[in-house]
Amino acid sequence: MGDINPAGDALAVIDQVFEASWRAAQPNLRRRARRLARGNPDRAEEWLASTALKALLFMRRSPERIRDPQGFLFLVLEHVYLDSVRRRQREERLFDFSIDLQDDSQERFPAPHSVLESLERQEQLSLIERALTRLPAAQRQLFELRFIEERPYADIAVELGVTPILARKRVQLLRHSLHAATGR
Repeated sequence: MGDINPAGDALAVIDQVFEASWRAAQPNLRRRARRLARGNPDRAEEWLASTALKALLFMRRSPERIRDPQGFLFLVLEHVYLDSVRRRQREERLFDFSIDLQDDSQERFPAPHSVLESLERQEQLSLIERALTRLPAAQRQLFELRFIEERPYADIAVELGVTPILARKRVQLLRHSLHAATGR
């Protein structure tokens, strides 16, 4: 006789629900992704792949929270799109994409940090690291979700089982406690 695995059976049902929802919503999801990507098919397909992966993982982790699987797929696509926009904005603040790399002009590149500035940054990072080790596990998890994984507040709220407003407030309080702990 074969062994019965209830967890495996439940996972198979969740995967079937996901697959059926994905097949039904895929044409409209693809159309929406292309519209958001302003016709760029590569970017749209990248967003669709991320949407599928994130939605499937969430559905497997918390299937009871999803009432409308197809609507959920569109919500995940919107979050993937917003994450992409935010990431691009961060990159644009860090990198100057208008620089012509063929140009050997040194004026466009900022001077390297002085030794003193580097030491100050190292000291600040070690203060933050020490402050993080003293935080409760829940706040360390919040720090990791927001500042390491750079997840949006909506994702953090889902992960912690709270509202996005409460997630934002908890991050604000975490920032305040880290500033206080590091003397900033």
